[in-house]
Amino acid sequence: MWRLYHFMLCPFSRKLRFALAVKGVTHELVQERPWEKRPEFTALNPAGQTPVLCRDDLVLCDSAAITEHFEEVLDRTPLLGATPEARAETRRLVAWFDQKFYAEVGAPLLAERMYKRAVLKGVPDGGIIRQAGRMADMHLDYIDFLLEGRAWIGGGQFGLADIAAAAHLSVADYLSGLEWDGHDPAKTWYSAIKSRPTFRPLLAERLEGLPPPAHYDKLDF
Repeated sequence: MWRLYHFMLCPFSRKLRFALAVKGVTHELVQERPWEKRPEFTALNPAGQTPVLCRDDLVLCDSAAITEHFEEVLDRTPLLGATPEARAETRRLVAWFDQKFYAEVGAPLLAERMYKRAVLKGVPDGGIIRQAGRMADMHLDYIDFLLEGRAWIGGGQFGLADIAAAAHLSVADYLSGLEWDGHDPAKTWYSAIKSRPTFRPLLAERLEGLPPPAHYDKLDF
């Protein structure tokens, strides 16, 4: 069986877990705290980042590389799109969330509200958190815009763009970084994502000493 090294509030781990569940790839979970830099984990991935997926002598690193791997080796439940144009758009949006959203929203919230508070036992920087909130609102505006002409983030079919977006948004939401009021298209889409059995296990997890807001796992929020 596959073994997945992950951290529960790592959005890239969440993206991969969601994608593997949708693809029907069974795996066991190993909780990893990347900042501890365990030598055994660094030996698997010299970058020291989650997620890492292992089976026998095969070690796969990086959520983008791993999802592409399973798109190549598994025909069932394709997530990239049926045409070259659809696949290009999906990859563009996955990069948007993995790079732009993470840099502007996810990483600052994780640093201030997770690492600084739960690990260092320090006081978060309110200015950084407010700036992340402003950027999050702009990203929700963009999601609203996309969904005005599409059933799903990437187009007419559920796919990897939705998985990536939901993974990053769920971490930001856990850390009280999203204001959903005024974003009805995004809320309706995310409620549909929340209702999926393949996504529900992610919403059930809690980091000790750092609970999410009350609305976090509710379908009606």
